[in-house]
Amino acid sequence: RELLPSWLVIVAGLTGIVLLCVSTKDVPITPSRTKYGIVLDADPSRTILVIYQWTTTKASKTGVIRECSPCPEQGPGVSNYPDSSQKVEKSLKSCLTWAQKEIPEEQHSQTPLYLGATTNAGQPNLTHSTISDGLLETLKSSPFHFQKERILSSPEKAAFSWVAVNYVLERFFKYDWRGQLVPSGKGLAGVLSMGGTSAQLTFKVEEGNQVQKEGERLQLYGQTHNVYTSSCPCHGMEQLRNRLLSTLIQ
Repeated sequence: RELLPSWLVIVAGLTGIVLLCVSTKDVPITPSRTKYGIVLDADPSRTILVIYQWTTTKASKTGVIRECSPCPEQGPGVSNYPDSSQKVEKSLKSCLTWAQKEIPEEQHSQTPLYLGATTNAGQPNLTHSTISDGLLETLKSSPFHFQKERILSSPEKAAFSWVAVNYVLERFFKYDWRGQLVPSGKGLAGVLSMGGTSAQLTFKVEEGNQVQKEGERLQLYGQTHNVYTSSCPCHGMEQLRNRLLSTLIQ
């Protein structure tokens, strides 16, 4: 049996002594802090409160968020709220109380709260004056940081729906086997939104293509997207239901 050289044994012994004598210090790894945001999605028929959460992780300078959970209860549409702040507070109290339990108390004052109101064909002239003072007063008096209210036009609403669908389908980016964010490599999907009285088709158009439609220019995940919307009046869920009933009766 061959023995190790004596010089190698001496070097190994000295190395072990040095490692034992040198003081070590653990390098703490700061965990990425989870942040929260609240969105009140109010259309003419109902209001939904949704909590979102995210960390400092970004993909090409755009945040990576996920829906935490929606409030199990729904409130009335934005135009149905009375002017009395007491009545508004009563209708939103359950969801605001629920949100306070879902979000850590120390982050309540740092959690942004947004109100986004949308219209339909029956309310084309919805303005900020339609949002009652009682509703705004209730949101401002909540423990969360109320940012602002915003009336969304039909193209904006359709563009946000397009972003949400492609985000969920991982068309902007995806996670590889190491858990790292990488480009998806898939094409972006178009979205057909079915409303009560109309339908909207939203899709991306490449640069240079001339399309005479309402659209939005979005900067997401390092790329610019020209998103256009084509509205189809009288092709909503109500019309489809009426046609189905008519066919069944015949």
